[in-house]
Amino acid sequence: MDASFWILQFLNAAQFSMLLFLLSIGLTVIFGLLHFINLAHGALYMLGAYIGISVAAATGSFWAALILAPLAVMLIGAVLYFTLIDRLRGAGPMNQVLVTFGLIFVFLDLVRMGWGDVALGLSAPPSLAVTSDILGVKYPSYRLFIIALGLAIMAGLWITLARTQIGAMIRASVENGPMASAMGINVGRLFFIVFCVGCVLAGLAGVAAAPVTSATTGMGISILIPTLIVVVIGGLGSLQGAIAGSIIVGFIETFGAVLLPGFAAVLTYILLAAILVLRPQGLLPARGH
Repeated sequence: MDASFWILQFLNAAQFSMLLFLLSIGLTVIFGLLHFINLAHGALYMLGAYIGISVAAATGSFWAALILAPLAVMLIGAVLYFTLIDRLRGAGPMNQVLVTFGLIFVFLDLVRMGWGDVALGLSAPPSLAVTSDILGVKYPSYRLFIIALGLAIMAGLWITLARTQIGAMIRASVENGPMASAMGINVGRLFFIVFCVGCVLAGLAGVAAAPVTSATTGMGISILIPTLIVVVIGGLGSLQGAIAGSIIVGFIETFGAVLLPGFAAVLTYILLAAILVLRPQGLLPARGH
């Protein structure tokens, strides 16, 4: 285990953390702002991957897939919002869990009918289908692109939430929705915008992950569990919590699989149990939670 080993694992952990962040930030803000438990978020990630593969095949461009697939997922999310989610917001958590859990299997069967139940791949663009030298370690350039993409989205969201008017409105609505509404903020419209942004990020994560992991019908369910753990560990409605939770879970799962393979599967759950007992609101929750 020389320095190159640690550098390689650090980069792998950073790449996995960025994918978790792209998924968890949408999910945590939806939880925090809408008080809605959307278990179908992982299915939107899966749809992003499959739609991205079809767009890339039709256009011959990975970059077209990276732009158009998240927008298609956003449109699907908008339909879901107006037909189901907006109606279920006041129905209680059990109804929300049951309906969105059922949506997972609806989307699963739709993907099987449309694309088949086989793994599909998406080629990285030629400019990124090479390796880069990082401190003497050869590392795939496409994985570095995922890290850079996650960091760029992270910075953009931080600037939006911390420095803009819409960010102040979102923070106010997360901390105290009724008061924000009384002050003239259109909380309903804000809910819809935040939900759509979460869908875009889920679709973006799916397209970005496809060249690394391939698209499978089980990818939405397999990524949902660590994403939910990130949300619980970081804290509801919090950008800082999503960042911290993604990094913690990403590094624990990556290094655990290498250093403690026989024990890696339970490390994250031990941390989750400790957080629930010692700090059930999460490490960095929004002030309204």
